[in-house]
Amino acid sequence: MKNTSVTFKEAKAKGEKLTMLTAYDYSTAKLLDESGVNSILVGDSLGMVMLGYEDTLSVTMDDMIHHTAAVARGAKNALVIADMPFMSYQTSVYDAVVNAGRLVKEGRAQAVKLEGGLEICDHIKAIVNASIPVCGHIGLTPQSINAFGGFKVQGKCEAAAKRLLDEARAIEEAGAFSVVLECVPAALAKKISELISIPTIGIGAGAGCDGQVLVYQDMLAMYSDFKPKFVKQYANVGDIMKDAFKSYISEVSSGVFPAEEHSFKIDEEIIKKLY
Repeated sequence: MKNTSVTFKEAKAKGEKLTMLTAYDYSTAKLLDESGVNSILVGDSLGMVMLGYEDTLSVTMDDMIHHTAAVARGAKNALVIADMPFMSYQTSVYDAVVNAGRLVKEGRAQAVKLEGGLEICDHIKAIVNASIPVCGHIGLTPQSINAFGGFKVQGKCEAAAKRLLDEARAIEEAGAFSVVLECVPAALAKKISELISIPTIGIGAGAGCDGQVLVYQDMLAMYSDFKPKFVKQYANVGDIMKDAFKSYISEVSSGVFPAEEHSFKIDEEIIKKLY
């Protein structure tokens, strides 16, 4: 069954947990889609895990369109959501709609995700009015890392907790079909999830959210630069890959690979005529 912004809302109404993972290329998207994940997020995290940037701030619209289009070609049933990169929507409501449209038209995304709360609700409304589904994102918003002064849990004091609840309600009112809660205390995320009608997708926000999202390189131990507290590593694929690469290097160096079964034959008479 094809996952859509509508089926996301239906899942919450039924009490069914939603699953989301990141992907940035066709092959990975195809594997995730065949595994039955509800949604694939083409996150601006690609800046760090795919392009080697220090943060997400350098990611461009062209980067996002390129990777989203590749993912969309591999995903048949999962809902493909594309992050709107830094400064692609903050500048104006007009820019937000135009760039969201590019992600859908050129990148073939089926929804877009924006970071921010009350200050971007007008942007969300305008994008939704352009018939583009929107996923919100509050709590720790990596594009605001310089303003936050680092990667820190958000909403720990009463005022900050109330603000996050107000932002979640405002995003719902603006027309978003879901909202990501990142690095929010579990009890607060559970309360927000209970008080709004749209699904909450947690990342470092506890089990009380309506769904969860992880960066796939983190969950497979493929990205060793940094491991957030909220990540569970389901397999050590990074070490498996390195072992395979080392075996390949060793076999090529020693002449073991390629063996006869990896080679193509030709009539020896033809070879003799070449001398």
